[in-house]
Amino acid sequence: MAAKLDYHWHLRKIMADRGLFSTTDLIPLLNERGINLSSSQVYRLVVERPERLSLKILMALLDILDCTMDDLIEPMAAAGAGTNTSRTKKAVGAEAGVGDLRPKRARIRGVERS
Repeated sequence: MAAKLDYHWHLRKIMADRGLFSTTDLIPLLNERGINLSSSQVYRLVVERPERLSLKILMALLDILDCTMDDLIEPMAAAGAGTNTSRTKKAVGAEAGVGDLRPKRARIRGVERS
């Protein structure tokens, strides 16, 4: 089974280390590099952890902040991503804890014909 990965997004911290304390400070710096984002898009980029990110935006951020990808993105193991020792498949819904509440399968017995 493949390891589940997660990451920490350190853009806000790196911005603060570089003296950029407002998300709007980033807008003109991105514009200089041909990246035109609205103030709400930049706010989400700084405050939230992006799930998708354009490589052009990533390269612009690295250039603006004079940092590496290792500084900006810290890989880590996902929470609860321990190794699974049991390789048995569970029935659909079994993980939801329905257990004994699942109805028993009906058995049809032969019908006497007259």
